[in-house]
Amino acid sequence: MEEPSNSPGVTGRFRPPPDLPKPLVDLWPVVIVGTVLWFLASLVLLLAGIRGVWLWTTLAGGGLGFVGMAIMAWQRAASRRGSRGAQRGL
Repeated sequence: MEEPSNSPGVTGRFRPPPDLPKPLVDLWPVVIVGTVLWFLASLVLLLAGIRGVWLWTTLAGGGLGFVGMAIMAWQRAASRRGSRGAQRGL
């Protein structure tokens, strides 16, 4: 015996979960905060006089944050254009 469904057109016991709220799904704040933290860590290392692999690691982390922002903007523009290969819902 099948259980009643709350939404029309959905049959069976398993209904798709509802969409999460936009603030919980938005990646921009996470990427921006992460990038700023990497650059703050590099600033702290510079002020402390620590050079070497840790400084380059923090600078690489900040640089990759900028690359991530560029890719996210590129995907969002492709999605708005209606490009076939673009991710949806950005």
